[in-house]
Amino acid sequence: MTRVLISDIFNECKRLMARERLVQLTNAIYGLTVLFPKKEPLRYKMRELADCILARPQKEDLEILQSFFEVAKEQRWVREEDLLAIQAEYANLGEAIKVAKTEKKKANPGENPGPIPVVMAERQEKILAFLKEQGRAQVWQAKQVFPEVTKRTLRRDFEQMLGQGVIERIGERNNTFYQLKINQA
Repeated sequence: MTRVLISDIFNECKRLMARERLVQLTNAIYGLTVLFPKKEPLRYKMRELADCILARPQKEDLEILQSFFEVAKEQRWVREEDLLAIQAEYANLGEAIKVAKTEKKKANPGENPGPIPVVMAERQEKILAFLKEQGRAQVWQAKQVFPEVTKRTLRRDFEQMLGQGVIERIGERNNTFYQLKINQA
């Protein structure tokens, strides 16, 4: 029993360290792309993809990001060494995902490995607590709770939680509300 608890603690530490590394990589992408021309679409596409990878690392997103790195290299907006360093880190992440899926498949043959679970962001946990307290909320209400966070980022948080099946969306456009799924309350 003690061995299981130690391995659980070890696995949780690995997950948290991986999460912190993803945050660092996302920050590195933002720092790198700030040197791209302001209206350059690649600047925003790379940032958006880095955000998606931070939320839920998937092989396909990593492959697209690698292609974006190749395009950015040709443009010579930044030093190639800086670009290559971040590109290599994302390549390592892709390999780690491949290994994790293979191990999961070996442990559970015949099962679809699906996406690798990611620890929910602290902000998303606070949003869930807010939803439990209020019953339902709109993005503007979450913005009041998190004034330092943009509405776009909050929408991404809501979209990620929708994808995880934790919350549900009711209504559309200006009448869109989010609430916990009935079986989650």
